[in-house]
Amino acid sequence: MKVLGVDPGLTRCGVGVVEGVAGRPLTMAGVGVVRTPADADIAHRLVLIERGIDEWLDAHRPEYVAVERVFSQHNVRTVMGTAQASAVAMLCAARRGLPVALHTPSEVKAAVTGSGRADKAQVGAMVTRLLRLSAPPKPADAADALALAICHIWRAPAVNRLQQAQAAARRTSAPVRTLKGTR
Repeated sequence: MKVLGVDPGLTRCGVGVVEGVAGRPLTMAGVGVVRTPADADIAHRLVLIERGIDEWLDAHRPEYVAVERVFSQHNVRTVMGTAQASAVAMLCAARRGLPVALHTPSEVKAAVTGSGRADKAQVGAMVTRLLRLSAPPKPADAADALALAICHIWRAPAVNRLQQAQAAARRTSAPVRTLKGTR
């Protein structure tokens, strides 16, 4: 499985590609940051993010895209920018027919470090260890993108089984319909 992780942001949008399967050693295929100038107009910044993500999708051809789910903060301006960058990443993936998974920051931290309350340094250290890197990727947005990809690789099999079980349950519990007047 090859996953592009995206840590959305307007100024720095972290991107990282990880290959592997749950229970086996993982490999980093690439890591970086799509940057936009803080003084540029928002529409132009979103176009730059789109171009950057498209370049990563072209270069690495992932099978899945994992994006950090936007969560509510007190700073509405930050949340809006993050949500807009997140939407661009989802749009780029959807255009190519790639499945998109959204993971909350606490899900990613818990998957990678064992604690949903881990700090950025702990996430960076575990990403470094799990991918057998010589140093944590910089900036933290890049490490977070790799953590998203790792989280998805590890969680996808369980999520897929759960979705299949839910679909089967819906099929078996669907009401039996008969034509009026027949039994």
